[in-house]
Amino acid sequence: MESESRRGYAWAISAGLCAALAAICAKHFSSQLVKYSLVIVFNVTMWGCYVNSLRALSSLQATVTNFATNFLSSGLAGFFLFEERLSLKWFSGALLIVIGVFLLSKSSPEHKAHND
Repeated sequence: MESESRRGYAWAISAGLCAALAAICAKHFSSQLVKYSLVIVFNVTMWGCYVNSLRALSSLQATVTNFATNFLSSGLAGFFLFEERLSLKWFSGALLIVIGVFLLSKSSPEHKAHND
């Protein structure tokens, strides 16, 4: 069960990275054909990874992990690749998001037996 959960988090992180890569491609490439092609490829890949993460995690855990990875990697890519400024508020928010993901990763939905 634990290896399935780890695989679920790996899929959710992959989905977040693919979403960030789609945004980076949309901003980085000047050729419209290349830009739109890469955005579509990364978005389709992101959805595939996200669906796989939902098979191993609760929807809340998968969604929050995907969002956190996308947020952090997009922000850092903007800082390093596009020289965008990141304020102290961004870093504070990023820290809170990481703490929230950590707390959610330690929780697991209770499996209750239903007697119908």
